[in-house]
Amino acid sequence: MWKRHPGLVPESGKKHLEEKHSLYDMPHPPQSHPLRADPRIMAFSYTQLIGITNNFARNIGKGGFGVVFHGCLENGKQVAVKLHSQSSPQGEKQFVAEVQNLTRIHHKNLVELIGYCIDGVGLALIYEYMAQGNLHDHLIGKAGRILSWSERLKIAIGAAEGLEYLHHKCLPPIIHRDVKPSNILLGPDLEAKIADFGLSKAYRGDNETNVSTNVVGTPGYVDPEYHNTLQLTAKSDVYGFGVLLFELLTGQFPLVPSSGKPHIVQRVTSKLVYTPIDAIMDPRLGGQFDANSAWKVEELAEQCTQASGSRRPTMTKVILELKDSLELEVGRLNSKLKHSEDIDTSLMSSFEIEGDTPGPSLPFAR
Repeated sequence: MWKRHPGLVPESGKKHLEEKHSLYDMPHPPQSHPLRADPRIMAFSYTQLIGITNNFARNIGKGGFGVVFHGCLENGKQVAVKLHSQSSPQGEKQFVAEVQNLTRIHHKNLVELIGYCIDGVGLALIYEYMAQGNLHDHLIGKAGRILSWSERLKIAIGAAEGLEYLHHKCLPPIIHRDVKPSNILLGPDLEAKIADFGLSKAYRGDNETNVSTNVVGTPGYVDPEYHNTLQLTAKSDVYGFGVLLFELLTGQFPLVPSSGKPHIVQRVTSKLVYTPIDAIMDPRLGGQFDANSAWKVEELAEQCTQASGSRRPTMTKVILELKDSLELEVGRLNSKLKHSEDIDTSLMSSFEIEGDTPGPSLPFAR
């Protein structure tokens, strides 16, 4: 359907970049389309995307929709340009759904949509740029740093607040349907924002109303109840979030086919029957976590991944539990800091006492 590929940029596109008028004069306005976006969301032509991304020079990721490129607007604002791939199973329908959802939802823990392109040459979404990448890359060590336990908890709280907004504060409510670490983006200070709404679905929301639909999502994160009954509720997102919590605890992948217990829920819960919490924690944490805090998160993860959706907590309850867990970890860190300061004070006092000790008396010079 789409005739142009980022690697085959036409000469006319390059010529456009050399023209003196603004890149946003929109000499090639998008074709008419049933999409009715928020007027605050900018509509871009494909030619403009070439300029924004410097001819799609920097690839920063890939998802179900296509490849994501780094870009920069005229005002200096960095953006992420998600360009549709011809090989993607997600098409124009998912694209329109994502734009329509993002134009009506605004929350500090949801990625901000800046614009879109649908001009007959290509499909693209333009998002705010998240400097620290996604949570998945951090958990597998690709980001070049190890997340501390307190950082993991703060990220979990941010993502949970984003989901709570979708489930309980949007009208109509929205079910994300693809909650996983690669869809949790991180800002400069590791602030978490949920991304990728291509599979999300609005529902009536009264009394957790079920929505009959075909099963979509990522293996390992799909709610078994949804898979078996084809009935979707907000609790399906809660299940995916529970799997994410197990990943934060262990640093493991959700599915390990070669294992006797391939799913992370089975692996963790069976191991904890006979062992302490330390046995399942990510070894890269080096034991630096409050055990009670970790136990609380593990128990919460188990609740979120109950077989029956009715037994899973709401995201509001999840947030409260996570904040309690963070408070325990902060208490440990403060205690550790105070202990360190006490040691420093003790050493300083010892040094001062030794320095004040009088030496041997010397006769006064005549």
